[in-house]
Amino acid sequence: MMDVVIVDDEPSARRTLREFCAREPDLQVVGEFGDSAGALEAIDVKAPHLLFLDIQIDGLSGIQLARTIDPSRLPLIVFVTAYDSYALEAFEVSAVDYLLKPFDDERFRRTLARVRRRREAESLTERQQALTQVLAQIERSARASADSRPRILAESGSRMHMLDIAQVEVAEADRNYVKLIVGREVYLTRSTLQQAEKALQSQSTLRISRSCIVNMTHVREVSRTPRGDFILVLAGGTTVSSSEGYRDTVRDYLAQLKFGA
Repeated sequence: MMDVVIVDDEPSARRTLREFCAREPDLQVVGEFGDSAGALEAIDVKAPHLLFLDIQIDGLSGIQLARTIDPSRLPLIVFVTAYDSYALEAFEVSAVDYLLKPFDDERFRRTLARVRRRREAESLTERQQALTQVLAQIERSARASADSRPRILAESGSRMHMLDIAQVEVAEADRNYVKLIVGREVYLTRSTLQQAEKALQSQSTLRISRSCIVNMTHVREVSRTPRGDFILVLAGGTTVSSSEGYRDTVRDYLAQLKFGA
């Protein structure tokens, strides 16, 4: 039996992990936390065998939290990440496992299979070395990403424009294109929404439907429809609505922005 601690500041993400763990007979969730302070205390007291750790949590980052854990009691760690494609490169060359949000049951089971194999074959020293390697690589990649100011080439009418990623308010799938909204201007780029999401990873983006990603930095108003979907008004005046399948994601994100949340 493996004792599990879940650390993620998104309630919906913690719920998903808890539900997936409940289906596995050898996993027992002994704690779940949305903050780093409570998580560190629980990890020290409960000494879990397995830790699901969000890379980007409020206060102390997941990377810092991992560095703070007592090396002599280091659990197996599965990092959970959303838009950190730079981080994924680090995991590809490391023994440390990760889950990319949103993940399904098959992806969870594959990761868990690797965790079980590592638990049987990996020594504590090897675990410490693998963690040190991946944390260093993530931090190098994060610094490189922060030092660059990403831009993207998109067209409007017959002209091509260089857009600052930070100015993009909305990215929407439009057949073989992605529509980028900047203020009152609309641009097209021949791409997929997944590629646009990767390009926007340095921004505070949120997918509100299968076909729409919003840069939440530019949201000025939020309201709800009678059935509970969210209506977001952007700085440039564009209005977009969440879909039913992403309703919980939007609600959980907005809840974190409230005083006393």
